[in-house]
Amino acid sequence: MSLPKINPTKTEAWKALEKHFQETKMLQMQDVFSKDPGRADRFKIEWQDFYLDYSKNKITDETLSLLINLAEEVKLKEAINQQFSGKKINETENREVLHTALRDFENTKPEVKATLQKMERFSEEIINGSHKGFTGKVITDVVNIGIGGSHLGPEMVAEALQFYRNHLKIHFIANIDGDSVAETLKKLNPETTLFIVVSKSFTTQETIANASVVKKWFLKNASEADIEKHFVAVSANVEVAKEFGISEENIFPMKDWVGGRFSLWSSVGLSICCSIGFNNFEELLKGAFEMDKHFKNEDFNKNIPVVLALLSVWYNNFFNAESEAIVAYSQYLHKLVPYLQQAVMESNGKSVDRNGNKIDYQTGTIVWGNVGSNSQHAYFQLLHQGTKLIPTDFIGFSEPLHGNSYNHNILMANFFAQTQALWEGTHAEKVENPFKFFEGNKPTNSILIKKLTPKNLGSLIAIYEHKLFVQGIIWNIFSYDQWGVELGKTVAKGTLTAMEKNNPSLVKNPSTRKLLAQFLKKSQ
Repeated sequence: MSLPKINPTKTEAWKALEKHFQETKMLQMQDVFSKDPGRADRFKIEWQDFYLDYSKNKITDETLSLLINLAEEVKLKEAINQQFSGKKINETENREVLHTALRDFENTKPEVKATLQKMERFSEEIINGSHKGFTGKVITDVVNIGIGGSHLGPEMVAEALQFYRNHLKIHFIANIDGDSVAETLKKLNPETTLFIVVSKSFTTQETIANASVVKKWFLKNASEADIEKHFVAVSANVEVAKEFGISEENIFPMKDWVGGRFSLWSSVGLSICCSIGFNNFEELLKGAFEMDKHFKNEDFNKNIPVVLALLSVWYNNFFNAESEAIVAYSQYLHKLVPYLQQAVMESNGKSVDRNGNKIDYQTGTIVWGNVGSNSQHAYFQLLHQGTKLIPTDFIGFSEPLHGNSYNHNILMANFFAQTQALWEGTHAEKVENPFKFFEGNKPTNSILIKKLTPKNLGSLIAIYEHKLFVQGIIWNIFSYDQWGVELGKTVAKGTLTAMEKNNPSLVKNPSTRKLLAQFLKKSQ
């Protein structure tokens, strides 16, 4: 069974939304709460430790009803069931999409259980010091070597949950930039460092090049036989990892049905286990699992990922708002946006639909943002008084982790004030100075969470995973392939060959050829 292949613009719901948009697009809704006292109660969803307020959006009850009709007409429910049941919904790569199976505590796959047990044993040995380095010293530093999904997810979670960290220092090497690698190695002692090389194929150019540099650095002080005490691999390609020098017992498997950008829940999360301990990693999985059940079973009008996706489609496809901002009012979440940029834009940056046809409507949104309240002193000027419509998600927590309620109250006062100011502007005030006029009517979603815990972080990440899936279903695209990532890699091989042979003429493009010639002058 394949995914539904329905052009959304040909549906009755889309046509009704176009008509509705023309009727409502000029509505000034800044004072909507005084006209409709029950609005904040209707446009909210409460779920476990989460409270979603989406009442500050340019929607009416009819808008939401029509958007839900659209979801039903493109057979969203059928698509959700296909994903969770393991159908090969990544059709262009002929793969299942089952990152949700990595955190399914009710129907755990035997291979998932075995991998989790292996991760638990290994991370505990590193943390408690029973795993010794080649000189008998305990491990003090753990370095994750990977790129893309093999880096962004683990780093984001390790940073977000540093409150729960143990004594180990965690580092990440991703960029092929040799200067960056050297700066990381300067901080490390080969006798007390564990390297986790993460690559599904174990052929990813950047990762293997960086791992080779690190291995060469390590062998200045150690022997080939010492590698097994300091290098482990997360990969589906056991043989190539063994050729690198990693013992088979130190290779953690990856499954073909786990996409890179959704892989932090898998053995790719080994660095997370080492950082916060397996019990906290398991809580992360449980939080995602709880959100999976909510997404799969809840009615669309009470379903957090579905509602967020529908609102995004509303702005992207009808208001022509090409971007959306995400602002988390917690410094712990400073890596959340880079992580979500890959998840969302690599998934939904597609211009060919599931029928193989060129698309004539907008698909993937541009995701950007930073943490609050820093953002307020930077790009919020554009949100408040700029000419672009930029829907924004605000993410905040009711409780601080270190108990500093004085600072936290100031932080969250800004969280609440900014959404109000963006919505109301100075609409109800008499402002004679045009430079101090704020139009308002700027849409936001507020996601208020009780506390930043591993479980709640798992749920939050899963919200955005499911949101992008819903968007992809509505836009009739395949969200889980990534052919656009491959082209640049292929071209890079040709330019690298030209560089190694010191022969720019091997490159066809005149502009690139000139640039390459200029670059090669460095060694002459």
